[in-house]
Amino acid sequence: MNQNLSAYRIFYTVANAGNISKAAKELYISQPAISKSIQKLEDGIGCKLFARSSRGVALTEEGELLYSYVKNAFETLTLGEEKLHRSIELGVGHLKIGVSSTLCKYILLPYLKEFIKHHPHISISITCQSTNDTLKLLEDNKIDIGLIGKPENAKTIHFDYLEEIEDIFVATKDYLRNLKTRGVTKNNILQNSTLMLLDKNNMTRQYIDDYLQINHIHVQDSIDISDMDLLIEFAKIGVGVACVIKNFVKTELSEGALMEIPLGIPIHKREVGVAYKSQLKPSKSLKTFIEFYHTYTPA
Repeated sequence: MNQNLSAYRIFYTVANAGNISKAAKELYISQPAISKSIQKLEDGIGCKLFARSSRGVALTEEGELLYSYVKNAFETLTLGEEKLHRSIELGVGHLKIGVSSTLCKYILLPYLKEFIKHHPHISISITCQSTNDTLKLLEDNKIDIGLIGKPENAKTIHFDYLEEIEDIFVATKDYLRNLKTRGVTKNNILQNSTLMLLDKNNMTRQYIDDYLQINHIHVQDSIDISDMDLLIEFAKIGVGVACVIKNFVKTELSEGALMEIPLGIPIHKREVGVAYKSQLKPSKSLKTFIEFYHTYTPA
């Protein structure tokens, strides 16, 4: 664009007013300043934009063409200003969250349900993937915040604890009864069953693999499953022994649909919380969400 925005503002105002005197009053500048700006604009473009008469000014054919584009541009700017003012008044914002599908369903949703009640004008987008992928999105500034298991080494990440989770192994009574019939003792269930685990890209799986290795538990038969809900469902129909998060199968355990398998050495509980980049200044929406989860306790 060869001309500055103020020149086009003057052109737009004069075209709407049809009179330089009226435009001068509207813009709070002198008539000679307007005439000089129009002349400079015409010289720069290389054509006459206004036809002058005793009654005022009217757009030439070339002026009409330019006006159609300038009008759209200034209407778009006005609309942008209006939306910005409205967003400031209403607290409108956008929050981008990364979370695994499991943590999203069982931990994040109760927080979001209450958060949206109090802040309905903040739009939320959720990207579901593993904790490792969420950390990568945080690092690349593609999300504002992530709900993850506490990472061991994340120097650039600020982590706020929300709750503890406990990994357990479960199966149906019938599946365990069949193992017992085959002579499998309680201490050897994991080694002699079809073990169902989350896929290897999942941080939970890596945590469980470490537990199995440290305790010299050698798995003979295993199935990788990408979703915790599917793990639970496969366990309920007797496919094998599933590694799940205890709090997510409370109903199944209380109703007897699944049985927790006792372990000689229990799996250490893990911390789950909210993570965001410590080096970046948080947006207004992120600040609002941080303040919210610091004070809210899900039922």
